[in-house]
Amino acid sequence: MRNGLIAALDVGSTKVCCFIARVQDDGSPRIVGIGHQVARGMRGGAVVDMEELEHSIRAAVEAAEDMAGERVKTVVVNVSGGAPQSANVKVEVAMNGHAVNEADIRRMLDHGRAHHEAADRELVHAIPVDYTIDGNEGIRDPRGMYGERLGVAIHVISAAIGPVRNLQTVVHRCHLDIESRVVSPYASGLACLVEDEKELGVTCIDMGGGTTSIAVFLGGQLVHTDVIGVGGHHVTNDIARGLSTPLAYAERMKTLYGSAIPSPADDREMLKVPLVGEDEDGAANQVPRSMLIQIIQPRLEETFELVRSYLEQGGFDKLAGRRVVLTGGASQMQGVRDLAGLVLDKQVRLGRPVGLQGLPEATGGPAFSTCGGLIRYALAHAPPTSRGKRASTGEPGSSKLGRFGSWFKSNF
Repeated sequence: MRNGLIAALDVGSTKVCCFIARVQDDGSPRIVGIGHQVARGMRGGAVVDMEELEHSIRAAVEAAEDMAGERVKTVVVNVSGGAPQSANVKVEVAMNGHAVNEADIRRMLDHGRAHHEAADRELVHAIPVDYTIDGNEGIRDPRGMYGERLGVAIHVISAAIGPVRNLQTVVHRCHLDIESRVVSPYASGLACLVEDEKELGVTCIDMGGGTTSIAVFLGGQLVHTDVIGVGGHHVTNDIARGLSTPLAYAERMKTLYGSAIPSPADDREMLKVPLVGEDEDGAANQVPRSMLIQIIQPRLEETFELVRSYLEQGGFDKLAGRRVVLTGGASQMQGVRDLAGLVLDKQVRLGRPVGLQGLPEATGGPAFSTCGGLIRYALAHAPPTSRGKRASTGEPGSSKLGRFGSWFKSNF
């Protein structure tokens, strides 16, 4: 089990968030550092200004480091740009009667990865979903078992090279190494879902600022992911345009008065709307709350209809069962859960990160699910050597000189 520190970096379209966790004696993570900043230089999950984004990442990481009283070198980072695509690949190899070992499994996974490599896309995950030996399904871990033919179904997730490399470059410019990359919906699912949901079938919908991402879990494994380029920021833009008000006021109105479902009292409640380009105390409109809701509701309905059609295209609408977990900052608006239930015709609950000790209430909501899931992912995929020591500064071999020394020793 990994000891020491884990650093998670969630780079979103609206905020950059960094969690630093210390792994305790019982193997559970305790959050010791938190930093979050408004994301500048990101749009729709893709980098649009490297310098601005670098400032945002540095500020978030430094705030988390100051709170933890530690310095971090490596981070687990999320991938939401590059239009992540999901595919399920089946691979079979002959065993010739010998027991399955680690090398056989690695050979199959490499074969699956090679099968899906494309010139313009980068492999982010190759997740073994289900093993078979001589046609017998449902094997979780085939190591040590005997048979003639070993098969595996691999869930492969890839993203466009450009956006992924751009994000990597910005993180490296902040003097941070990337330990692993995780697609955002997978991380959100790891943070919010309980084991029974993952086993029986569930769809996790992460409603971010620039994108809405989908993760389908079945049989305890991630079986499908998708990303839609619509998020909470699009709702804010619609309000700003529809009511001719500055973006900052549109965001404030959405947060304070917004709802996805109309109510009879909406016509009677009047809202003061400052006009764009006017002075603070200049001209302002009075509009009923119902007008605000008439702008919000169609955009959210469209988002859930897109989710439904993406699930139907992938054949996961019925397969994923009747359970939906909503998470992400945009899911917190009043009435979103009810609207999702109506459009998707499923049972919906709101998800927040679970199983993380030391997480204050202010950062324990749905908006911080991805960051919490990155910690859970790092814990489950701890490398064989203890990385925790390298996360804090001063380990031999972490400097360029140290790395050169070890290369020199191994080559001469």
